[in-house]
Formats: sequence, C-alpha cells, structure tokens
Amino acid sequence: MGAALVSAGYPVTGVSARSRASRERAARLLPDVPVVEPAEVVGRADVVILAVPDDAIAEVAGSLPFTEDQYAVHLSGAHGIAVLRGIAATPVALHPPMTFTDAPASLAGVVFTATAPDRALVERLVKDLGAEVQWIAEERRALYHAGLVHGANHLVTLVSQAVDVLRAAGIADPSATLRPLLTATLDNTLRSGHDALTGPILRGDVDTVQAHLAVLRGRPASTYAELARATVELAAGDGRLDRETAARFGEVLERDRTGEAPR
Repeated sequence: MGAALVSAGYPVTGVSARSRASRERAARLLPDVPVVEPAEVVGRADVVILAVPDDAIAEVAGSLPFTEDQYAVHLSGAHGIAVLRGIAATPVALHPPMTFTDAPASLAGVVFTATAPDRALVERLVKDLGAEVQWIAEERRALYHAGLVHGANHLVTLVSQAVDVLRAAGIADPSATLRPLLTATLDNTLRSGHDALTGPILRGDVDTVQAHLAVLRGRPASTYAELARATVELAAGDGRLDRETAARFGEVLERDRTGEAPR
C-alpha cells in the first residue's frame, strides 16, 4: 500500500518495520522513506495506515498518539470501524481484496471495500490509486470477508490438493495440465455463476464419482466428498439434476462418509 501511494504521488513520511524481513521489504519497496517507531509515524502523518494482523488492530491503534485531525485506516476485511473505537482519529476500514507479495502490486481495477464515517477522503484516495470503492455496513464485514477467504484461501487448498492427486497419478507437470481448465472455469464462473458448472455430477455419472471416492480414500484430498455434496445440492437446487439421481449421489457420498463398502 505504501509503494502504491508513493506511485500515486502521495508523500509517505514514515514507515514502521520491526522484523528483519519487514525492514528489508521497506528498503526494497520504500527506499526513500525513513523507518521509524510507530509513534513517530503517527506524529509525521495526516493519514496513518495500520497494516497489522486483524487481532492486533485494536491494541496497536490504542497504543498510538492519534489526534482528532488525523485518519486511522486499517486494511482488515473482517473488521469495520468498531475495532478503532476510542481513538481520537477518524476511523476508516479500507480493505483491498488483493493478494500481496514482496513485489510491488498494481491496485488498478481493484474494488476496495470501505466502512467509514467520512467518505470523501476514502473515495479520493482510492481513485488516485486507480482503483474503485464499494461501501459495506459494519455488521456485514465478517460475512463479506468470509466470502473472500472461502473463495481465495480455500482455492489454494483445493488446487494444491488437485496438484498432489495428479502427481500421484503420474502426471509430470500437474500445473500445466490444470492451468487451462482452471483458468477457463474461473472466468466462466465469475461471469455466469453456477451456470458454469460442468462435470460428472451435472451429467449424473454416479459410478464415476464413486470411483473417485474409492481411489481418493486415505489421500489428503478429503475435501472431494464435501465439495461433491455441495455440488449435488447446487445442481439439484436449480433443477439441472433430477431428484432420483441426486438421491443416488447422496447414498454414495454417505457411504463414503461412514466407511461403508460400496454396493
């Protein structure tokens, strides 16, 4: 965020970096910005960004010498402004739904999600970053964040499991095999929602799913059965899977859950 703000022309007056890794990252991404103590960062800035873990926001914010003419901006998706209750500064919850690594990241096109009593600063800052902003109620932030985590973090788990299964099947380059399929599936799903669903459940191939469960038994890809149940419900819910076939899938998946031998 600091590097993006510098690129947008904002004067970043100080950064706090305690660990060696953080200091190295600051030197790489913000080479002209002094590394100082958190209280000094607050003393230098009009807008203070609290880029700390979710569970540390309240404690860190409460320990800093904020004044009434400052803005305190945290980047958590799960929290709104209640976590900043009690500080003198104007509170802002501003979450960029984007994954960040040690390299500079473009925020162009990212849709930030914000909760704040003062919208003018947020809209100006986000616009200057080349991004967009959507507003969300305080009480909906946990639900919003759950959707992001389920879609992004659990996607890493799912794809990693799929790579392991393909490697066990003898595929030399699982990533190359999966990439076109996953890319097309993700694009189609983001565009068309559950109408993008294809595969054995939608086709009613109960025996195929039963064979999958048999070969996956004991492997780390234990989420297959749970996701298959959810997929059956999805396909049956909008009528694309008939009730009888959905029931047969349910029987197969229940037998797998209880460890009962296939019939």
